[in-house]
Amino acid sequence: MHDITPDAVVVGIDTHKDVHVAVAISGLGARLASASFSATSRGYQQLADWACNLGSVHAFGIEGTGSYGAGLSRALIARGLHVVEVGRVNRQLRRRHGKTDTVDAESAARAVLAGDVDTQPKTGDGAVEMIRHLKVARDTAVKARTQAIVTLKTLLVNAPQPLRERFIGISGKMTLIKAIAALRPGKPVSTTASAKMALRALAQRWLMLDAEIKQHEAVLEVLVRAQAPALMEAPGVSTGTIADMLIVLGDNPQRIRSEAAFAKLCGVCPVPASSGKTSRHRLNRGGNRRANAALYRVALVRMRHHPPTREYVQRRTAEGKSPREIRRCLKRYIAREIYQHLCTGKPPGKTA
Repeated sequence: MHDITPDAVVVGIDTHKDVHVAVAISGLGARLASASFSATSRGYQQLADWACNLGSVHAFGIEGTGSYGAGLSRALIARGLHVVEVGRVNRQLRRRHGKTDTVDAESAARAVLAGDVDTQPKTGDGAVEMIRHLKVARDTAVKARTQAIVTLKTLLVNAPQPLRERFIGISGKMTLIKAIAALRPGKPVSTTASAKMALRALAQRWLMLDAEIKQHEAVLEVLVRAQAPALMEAPGVSTGTIADMLIVLGDNPQRIRSEAAFAKLCGVCPVPASSGKTSRHRLNRGGNRRANAALYRVALVRMRHHPPTREYVQRRTAEGKSPREIRRCLKRYIAREIYQHLCTGKPPGKTA
């Protein structure tokens, strides 16, 4: 970083579950000190005091601000200190120089000093963090509910014949599950009784998870609508889509420099792949894949049911674009629209 003075201090931190290792270097790159601190509120305080006693701290470069370093990052930001998110150490350098916690912490500090990283971490202290918590619980419950119904139907197919004939003809998933949940198997003295017991357990599990999912979705609807009421009315955009986008942005969306940066964060910006006389771009497989999938779903819905989008598809098809290329273009436009809603407060087509 060109604005770091020689007497400034840059601290790199390698985070772990129980202990954080910190290395401080000067603005000229000289190593000043290293220390380890517990991953507790007291340890965070001691780390900040230790760093400030070394001189004027320019920045803390923390690896893993979204996992083991989340608590430390929030504690330092709360003290008004500058925190920079540092990615994983370059594997080529790791193979060349080896790996220890101290080496990783020093690499983080030197990455900040060189200006290779300048990303602000998510603050994780507002409504978006609440949405993330509930979204995680909801998504895992959905997976468990799907697994329960698949297992139930598999078990029912190879259940004893009288039990199979009793339920196999019932139409309607909810009717079937409620009927199975009402079984009274008694003691497990036969294969029929044990099958009843297993089927009832799976059906009751499905009903419990279904109720949990509905509860999470009701709360998410309220929280998401409060954050982006106008975006809720956009065609093809659901509560889950907005929740995924808000989670990508975090509680401090100002850390995203531009809509192009947001598109890159979502993995919908083309990656240059030109060489010599060949000029081309390739698919971007980076970025947040959950956000990328959400944009893909919005694009599919609009291609099927949104008249302006269908007209756009017809025009681009006439120009020789493939369906895959058209979807990529649409995802980029949708990312721009969402950025304007969530980060600028100025929906597309409106002026301040």
